[in-house]
Amino acid sequence: MFCFLLAWLPCKGQIVNRLKVDAPVFERYASGRMQMFNPDNLVLADSLYKAGEARGTVRYKCLGLSLEFPVRFAQGDYDRMDEAVAEIKKLLMPHPDTHPFMFSTVHEYCQYLIQTGRASDAMLEARAMERLATREKNALGLMYSHRIVGIIQSYRTNAYLAIQHFNEAAGYCREAKAEQELPVLYLLISQEYIKLGKYDRAEEYCTLAEGYQDFFPSLKILTRMTRAHLFYTDGDMDSFWRTYDSLVNDPLYKVQAESDSRYGIDVCYLQSKGLFDAALAKADSLSTARERHSFKHGIYAAKGSYPEAYEQIGLLMSEKDSIYIKVQNEDLAILDAEMNNARLRQEAQRLKAQNEMSIMLGFLAMFAIAFFGILFSQWQLRQNLDQMQKKNNEMLAARRAYQMAMDAKESENATRIKILQNRKSNTIKL
Repeated sequence: MFCFLLAWLPCKGQIVNRLKVDAPVFERYASGRMQMFNPDNLVLADSLYKAGEARGTVRYKCLGLSLEFPVRFAQGDYDRMDEAVAEIKKLLMPHPDTHPFMFSTVHEYCQYLIQTGRASDAMLEARAMERLATREKNALGLMYSHRIVGIIQSYRTNAYLAIQHFNEAAGYCREAKAEQELPVLYLLISQEYIKLGKYDRAEEYCTLAEGYQDFFPSLKILTRMTRAHLFYTDGDMDSFWRTYDSLVNDPLYKVQAESDSRYGIDVCYLQSKGLFDAALAKADSLSTARERHSFKHGIYAAKGSYPEAYEQIGLLMSEKDSIYIKVQNEDLAILDAEMNNARLRQEAQRLKAQNEMSIMLGFLAMFAIAFFGILFSQWQLRQNLDQMQKKNNEMLAARRAYQMAMDAKESENATRIKILQNRKSNTIKL
């Protein structure tokens, strides 16, 4: 009934310097984030972007772009909102240390997509975020992806699935040490339990969220709004009226609460006081047809105007049917896109495996060529060595034969000399 957590203003304690920029720049950025739908943020966004260009840093540029797209959403300039987020992703994707900022920015963008009826686009963004965060083992990215899927399931009135994803997000939130996000998750879970009529569980999660109010004062408004919804749905009108009075008398109520959420609580208050015509007029101020028909059906039924109540329930069912058909189409679009992505991933893996095999075969071929080359070289070397050895042996044999011939000649000469000497000696004696 009240979708007041889709676009709420953060308090300063929940704005984290994830891009690690210098303190003066972060203070300017944080001030803008605290009034993120203010058109004046476009001037601040432009100055930050130009400072980033001048200094050659993507961090300043992305701070400026992140301040710009909430204003574009509020102005209905969805094309420029899409462009700003696409540029943030393009600038930050090559820098893993900046991905926590990118995850939180895409998460906020997905909330706006859901509000503008583009839940299928939000689901694709969430799935892409989940894949990247899983590869990087980034708990913060996994927290944001599950939170977005939970909000989508809430939009589709799948309360149990929404609670499941919000609880998974809370687990990753603790792992990432991002406890500043826990109270919002608790309030989202509380709202789903209200839809299921499990008021004790809704109260339990409201109480958990209240534990953070001293750190994040803006949560007081959100928690009181959740309790107002809880008391009204549970039929505790005294508590509802007290909570309603505390809200409307709080100066932060109009600043920190989204208009449709305020109108919804106003309708409930007027109806509970029996001011049916005023309640019908206020219901016409709601922006979505589904909420208008739902509230007006309840008002006419309480008033006893059953034909009008029947007409409103018929319009509501028709609206739900169209939403159901749209959800089916979105699911088919998501399934088709994910199947295409899966096919692309499989093809990429196949090509990678093919390239790896080609590289391996090439390496083996080069190794084989080198190996056989070495073997052939060794064989040639052996052949050359054998020939050289044979030649050496022949030369040695020839040298020995020559030496033996010389020795024999020398012996023969020595013998002849002795004979001559003997002859000479004998002749002298005669």
